Amino acid sequence: MTAVHNVAIAGGGVAGLAAAIQLAKAGVQVEVFESRPELTALGSGITLQGNALRVFDALGVWEDMQAAGYPFVGLNLRAPGPDATVVARMPDVKSGGPDYPSTMGMPRPELARILFAHAEKAGARVRFDAKVTGLEQREDGVEVFIGDESAGVFDLLIGADGVNSVVRDLIGIETKPETNGMGIWRTFVSRPAEVESSELYYGGPVYIAGYTPTSEDTMYAFLVEKAQDRVGLSDEEASKIMLEESRAYGGPWNAIRADLEKGAHTNYTWFTKHVVEAPWNRGRVVIIGDAAHSCPPTIAQGAAQGLEDAFVLTELLVARDALDQGLWDEFHARRLPRATAVVEASSQLAQWQIDGDRDADAGGLIFGIAQKMAEPA
Repeated sequence: MTAVHNVAIAGGGVAGLAAAIQLAKAGVQVEVFESRPELTALGSGITLQGNALRVFDALGVWEDMQAAGYPFVGLNLRAPGPDATVVARMPDVKSGGPDYPSTMGMPRPELARILFAHAEKAGARVRFDAKVTGLEQREDGVEVFIGDESAGVFDLLIGADGVNSVVRDLIGIETKPETNGMGIWRTFVSRPAEVESSELYYGGPVYIAGYTPTSEDTMYAFLVEKAQDRVGLSDEEASKIMLEESRAYGGPWNAIRADLEKGAHTNYTWFTKHVVEAPWNRGRVVIIGDAAHSCPPTIAQGAAQGLEDAFVLTELLVARDALDQGLWDEFHARRLPRATAVVEASSQLAQWQIDGDRDADAGGLIFGIAQKMAEPA
């Protein structure tokens, strides 16, 4: 017996597809409504901590993820300048437990492809070009609208539709993501042999420079700057900006610049932060992932927290026989404090960079939150 028999999910990203996999495996009828016209993934790469890998294993996708990514141990901190001297090697914290590597990098399109394939294999139906535009709650269900047409009545609607969540708006939650004053350039490039783990450079002309290996041959690199209006730039103009802003960083950045000069694609986004206070649900509608909380990616926990939301929610929905207040109370008790801790820690680390606080213990903060994430969600 499950608390729900048919579920609608708005959003075909990491959190939405993870929820779809778990529910469909339990025999629940699942329909995922994705507003994009096809399976795509913005950005170049993603850094996944051990607690995210632990959820992948529970979903049954870990073997495929491991084959598509680049597992590694630890984090190096380097100094800006031509020598790119390694100034600290962070200790290994396996936040997913001893059975998983501490961290893994992988291309975002591969992450999306694997989750989508497993959702369909489990029996979930994914509809593209299908944006949720309305809902009508009833005592025994929620009617979901795509455009002007009803998509049916469901026991539950899960809003996993990102930072600009339509579902969040539809249920009257007024908390919105706020920019924190930082913007990030990302690019996907070849991996120099010397790059075997994530490396960060604090200081210099930008707040943070860094990169993460994503396969034997590739990695993604990024520069975090003061947020600016970068709309309307051509690919050539964007690459030139990233090139110029990276010139203060040596070591592997020399190889990154070589790829940028050859035309490596770049993209740019602003950092946001927010946490919706409990409850995340209104009746038979609930938000998870970036719809419920977002944070600067300074400690690489955004996707991991969305995965944990999906796992905890579906665990409760499958184990209980009623969608009642007790279920929601347990969900919020398990998820809100943990997600809040991540948002606060990542925002604090970002603020230290903005303030130029040379005495801030960035390494200690990263290590501390990793230890906290080692506890089960």
